[in-house]
Amino acid sequence: MDARLNYFTNPTAGKALKHFMAAGRTLKESPLPAATQELVALRVSQINGCAACIDMHTKEAAAAGETSVRLNLVAAWREATVFTEAERAALALAEQGTRVADAADGVGDEVWEAAARHYDEDQLTALVLLVAFLNAVNRLNIITRQPAGDYEPGQFH
Repeated sequence: MDARLNYFTNPTAGKALKHFMAAGRTLKESPLPAATQELVALRVSQINGCAACIDMHTKEAAAAGETSVRLNLVAAWREATVFTEAERAALALAEQGTRVADAADGVGDEVWEAAARHYDEDQLTALVLLVAFLNAVNRLNIITRQPAGDYEPGQFH
């Protein structure tokens, strides 16, 4: 599959994405645990069906030491016993934050309060920004049909 646009050669994309990707790097450096960031990024990308992002975040998480069992169970995290309560709270918030069109209330109070029990304000801020950022990246990739399978860990960082 060929991408509809090449973000790396288009001058407009280059200017805009330089700043956009800087925001992504800032989130990587946030106090939200790196493992949680990758699990959330993977789950958001699964929900949105972004193959390029699923490829990237699976490989990045594995390169950082994440187990294949946990990566394979992210899609069914509610039934899996391999995630901490904090990770489960982050995944719940990520799902509701991604599926805002499916629920009139967006992220419910119960889900927010569960996340707030496990993460301080800086971490919660990073989590919310990460969910929004990943949803935007997923859309950029899906609209332009960015191919998946060739990502190498560290390629964009």
